[in-house]
Amino acid sequence: MQRRALLSLMASSAALSLSACGFALRKAPNFAFTTLYSGLGESSPLGVELRRSLVSTGKVKVITDGRQINEAQVILDVLSDQREKVVLSLNASGQVREFQLRMRFRFRLRTPAGKELIPEAEILQQRDISFNESAVLAKEAEEALLYRDMQSDIVQQIMRRLAAVTQL
Repeated sequence: MQRRALLSLMASSAALSLSACGFALRKAPNFAFTTLYSGLGESSPLGVELRRSLVSTGKVKVITDGRQINEAQVILDVLSDQREKVVLSLNASGQVREFQLRMRFRFRLRTPAGKELIPEAEILQQRDISFNESAVLAKEAEEALLYRDMQSDIVQQIMRRLAAVTQL
C-alpha cells in the first residue's frame, strides 16, 4: 500500500515537472548603451512616456539638453511624430459616423559619430471610433483614451527595438 502511494506520488511529480510551461515575468530590457540623447520635446506626451520608461529601467540616462549631446552614447533622431484623425464613413445625411485615429512615429538611432544602429523606421498605430453627435463629450474622452493606448503601444515597440541593439 505504501509502495503504491510512493509510486503514484513519483509519477505525478514527474508529470508535473514535464508539463511546466516555462512562464516567466517580463524583465527590464538590457541595453547596449547607458546614455541616450532624445530630441523629443518636453511637452510631447510620447516623449515624456518614453523618457519615463527608459529611466525606470535604471540602466539608461536620458539627455534632453542639446548642449550635452556629445555625452550621449546614442542619439534617437525623431523624424516625425504625428496624430491624424480621418473620416471613415458618413451617414445618409452626410454626418460623420466613424473616424480612424492614427499615430505615426518615425525615428532612427545612431551614434554621435554617425553610425546607424537602427535605420529609419516607422511605427503606425490606428484605431477606429464611432461618432455620435449626442455624446460628443464622451466621444472626446474615448478618443483621448485611444490616443493614450496607441502611445503606450508605440513606446513599448520603441523600447523593444532599442533593446534589440546589441553593439555600438
